Amino acid sequence: MKSFVLLAAVALLALSGCAEKTAGDKIDDVFDNRPGEKVRDAAEEISDAAKDVGAEVKDLGKEVKHAAKDVKEAVQDAAK
Repeated sequence: MKSFVLLAAVALLALSGCAEKTAGDKIDDVFDNRPGEKVRDAAEEISDAAKDVGAEVKDLGKEVKHAAKDVKEAVQDAAK
C-alpha cells in the first residue's frame, strides 16, 4: 500500500510540473475555487508527503552510513 501511495505521488509530481498556472488559476487557487478542489488538495498533500518521505529516507541513509563507519572502526580497533 505504501509503495502504491509513493508511486501515485511520484506520478502526480511528474504531471504537476507539466502545466503552467494562469493568473485566473492562481486566484482560484487562493480562494479554493478550482475545479476538482478536493482532488487537487489530495494531490498536493500526497506531493508534500512524498517530499517528507524522501527527506526521511535521505536522513536515514546518512545515519546508516555513519553507523556502518562506526562499526567498521570498532571492528578494526578490536582486531588490533
